[in-house]
Amino acid sequence: MSRGLALALALGGSLLLGACAALNDSTSATAPTPPPRLEEALTPAQRQEHERLVASYGGAYNNPKLQAQIEGVVNRLVAASERPNLHYRVTILNSPAVNAFALPNGSLYVTRGLLSLASDNSELASVLSHEMAHVIANHAATREDQMKQAVLVSRVISDVVNDSDLGALALARSRISLASFSRGQELEADAIGVGISARAGFDPYGAERFLTTMGRQASIRSSSMSQSAGAEATDFLATHPANPERISIVMANAREYASPDKPGERDRKQYLAAIDGLVYGDDPKEGFVRGRRFFHPKLGFTFTAPEGFTLENTSQAVLGASTSGREALRLDAVRVAGDQSLAQYLSSGWIEGVEISTVESLVLNGFPAATAVARGEQWSFRMFAIRFGSDVYRLIFAARQLTPELDKQFREAAETFRRVSIEEAENVKPLRIRIVTAGLTDNSERMAAKMDVQDRALERFLVLNGLNKGDKLSYGEQYKIIAE
Repeated sequence: MSRGLALALALGGSLLLGACAALNDSTSATAPTPPPRLEEALTPAQRQEHERLVASYGGAYNNPKLQAQIEGVVNRLVAASERPNLHYRVTILNSPAVNAFALPNGSLYVTRGLLSLASDNSELASVLSHEMAHVIANHAATREDQMKQAVLVSRVISDVVNDSDLGALALARSRISLASFSRGQELEADAIGVGISARAGFDPYGAERFLTTMGRQASIRSSSMSQSAGAEATDFLATHPANPERISIVMANAREYASPDKPGERDRKQYLAAIDGLVYGDDPKEGFVRGRRFFHPKLGFTFTAPEGFTLENTSQAVLGASTSGREALRLDAVRVAGDQSLAQYLSSGWIEGVEISTVESLVLNGFPAATAVARGEQWSFRMFAIRFGSDVYRLIFAARQLTPELDKQFREAAETFRRVSIEEAENVKPLRIRIVTAGLTDNSERMAAKMDVQDRALERFLVLNGLNKGDKLSYGEQYKIIAE
């Protein structure tokens, strides 16, 4: 696929960073002291990279109670590790992606997506201790130099080619590559991490439970846009596959420290209290998906994808695909000079293969727009450029075979792009993790019926709570549901 067409479609998915970037600290072992504030600890260059990384994940998620909970777990793990001198500064990322990673400067990042998937402190500890283990085992001794080289490559692309999107994509892919440890390194990190977690007093079987939950979550996503469109997985599961062999080895590691009937602390109630009210899925402030509809109250617009499409909101664009994966879409925003018509923009060469005879100016719900068709070797595109406020939104539909029927569906979907009213924007509420207590007659089906999700409510409830179909709920026990 040509450079222009690849950029236009960007079916690589969300430009998220990979997990397992590592810390590298060479100070001698001393009693742990409180880490300095992030602003004081980072150099200007490091601070800039931190800000870029946080921005790519939707910003920092401000929740002092949850922050304190995570820092408490981190402190226990560090004290029980072979490197108690390390200082970690925790940032919760406002992203639904399931991810956790550490950078060479001591910054530790955990997404709210991962926090919503974990069910107790021991599961969270299993993830954090795994990251620490890569450092302890010197798996990433050269990662910092490699990361600097990756950043340099991305800047060359951005500056020389004058394409910041391609630069960001290059950096993201480099980081994903750097995050990929060998099978032996992953298993070694599992073993070390389980030991750290157990010595810190946590249930070492938390690693097995969380890996299992991640695997089941991946099964739910397997029919989503990312899988059907062939997108690269860039979350924690991408570098930590939850296969049966790995889970059985983690179980064996846990048995070295505790028997299943006396496993150690889970701190389930404490953890659930900390995540009660946690935003789940997309944050409405950054735009969100509800079924086939994308809604951005802050920017003030909405549109609805064609029938059969699944949408995913990323930090770079809204991406979508049909169940078959033979049709896809991308919505993003660009700046176009006011003296350049949208028809001229579509013909200006930012995407190759434009059929000039198809370029057409039009008006969509009162907004100036233009449309055209572009064709590549494998995909054909129906593109729209819509001027909305100071930005131009590019709504790009792709199909393996652009039939007249599909083209009609794409045009109808583009016509749903409209401004939202102030009242609509004010009434939007995010979905959140809500902690509920099971009554005498409650079962999984009844709990799932309370979930504000578009599909597969029962399956999502079971995965969210580490339950299997047919498991009975315990009276008085607390469970997670998704609701406004």
